[in-house]
Amino acid sequence: MTHASATSSWSRDLGFGFLAIITVAATSAVGQLATYPNLAPWYAGLVKPSFNPPNWLFGPVWTALYLLMAFAVWRILRLPAASAGRRRALSLFFAQIALNAAWPWMFFAAHNPLLGLINIVPQILVIIATIAAFYRIDRMAGWCLMPLAAWVCFATVLNFSIWILNS
Repeated sequence: MTHASATSSWSRDLGFGFLAIITVAATSAVGQLATYPNLAPWYAGLVKPSFNPPNWLFGPVWTALYLLMAFAVWRILRLPAASAGRRRALSLFFAQIALNAAWPWMFFAAHNPLLGLINIVPQILVIIATIAAFYRIDRMAGWCLMPLAAWVCFATVLNFSIWILNS
């Protein structure tokens, strides 16, 4: 590999890193705009199940999950554009991240746990499809999304319980 091609490869990887970070950070920011103004009094006033985590736990968990998502999608973005399955994997990733960004608006901003549930059920299905697509072309990228699937499965049960308890 020549110095010029190594520099070009490094620049390309860096550009994809910025794209991954900006995409995930924007998703987080959009979600926070809907979440934080509605924690008190609306969310604080809801009846919650006994397994509801304390509010302080959500920030660190989501930070770790977003970092893993950014790393995973960066690994997929770095693959050659003609790689088999890359386009499908990226389409699924961006679909799940769009659903991720929409959920706080549906649950918190709209003050509607049912609307959140309507989002989160397909969201977990798209996350699972994304994991499968990532795993086929980059096993580490697929494994990096497993904690997201686990957390969103838990969040689905939590969302459902909050809806039932407050209906």
